[in-house]
Amino acid sequence: MKLTILAVGRMKSGPTLDSIKEYQRRMETPLAIREVECKKALDGPQKMAEEGHLLMDALPEGARLVAMDEHGKNLGSREFAALIQNEQDNGCRDLVFVIGGADGLSEDIRKRAFTTLSFGKLTWPHMLARLMLAEQLYRAQQILKGHPYHRD
Repeated sequence: MKLTILAVGRMKSGPTLDSIKEYQRRMETPLAIREVECKKALDGPQKMAEEGHLLMDALPEGARLVAMDEHGKNLGSREFAALIQNEQDNGCRDLVFVIGGADGLSEDIRKRAFTTLSFGKLTWPHMLARLMLAEQLYRAQQILKGHPYHRD
């Protein structure tokens, strides 16, 4: 199964990007990072809708979509690992985690997702959310392998 983080905005060089690349390097399952960027001078709902179109266009055909949103379910790491294992056991070939822009995810993306997850009620910068997601994907891999990286 291929894992992808699909996000609005472009990462700049620096420690956050370096850390994401380190988790990608450690992963046994390929972890792709795909980025889209709205270059039109839009604001609010119009910008969110345009970003939604860009995200939808970037989805691999047949991919299972997880929306990352502040109003989503707040899972523990073992529950998150179980979600990934369940998708793999059910024959999922592409599992895509979508992180929206500053205004959030469009309704089209929310409807397309089979589930919505949250990093909690705190607000996180979008670039840091990518790093946190990359780490949790690596952690899930280690949990599923029975590796002691994750400690309860």
